[in-house]
Amino acid sequence: MGNGIKNLLTTLWIGGMWIIGVVVAPALFSTLDKAVAGMVAGKLFHAIGWIGIVAGVFLLIWWIWVDGARAFKGGKIWLIVGMLLCTLVNQFAIFPLIAEIKPAVSHAATGMFGGGLAQWHTISSLIYLLQSVLGLAYIWRND
Repeated sequence: MGNGIKNLLTTLWIGGMWIIGVVVAPALFSTLDKAVAGMVAGKLFHAIGWIGIVAGVFLLIWWIWVDGARAFKGGKIWLIVGMLLCTLVNQFAIFPLIAEIKPAVSHAATGMFGGGLAQWHTISSLIYLLQSVLGLAYIWRND
């Protein structure tokens, strides 16, 4: 049963990230008003973030349960750790910052990375891309 849950959560998390990032978000921005597309995409990225937190914690526990301390010698657990860290940074640091900047977009202060909405979206997108590549590597590995 645990293996089935592991496979289901892996599919939901990594598959969901790729579908939202590669198919859904571009389709939204090509067909809807930019503000509406951004709002819908933001809700989807927020939802997949929560799925990632649940799936990532489960997968960490699963790999440690199955492999014990040896899990830390394999690559898969470190890919999960990396993906989970990306999820946590976006979910609890970047997304709230974007939400705070968005209402005052014309008055956004310049910070370490420029501070504007476009800069924080770029940082978030790069984190999401890294997370997606780590997910692909997780699926690709056969250990």
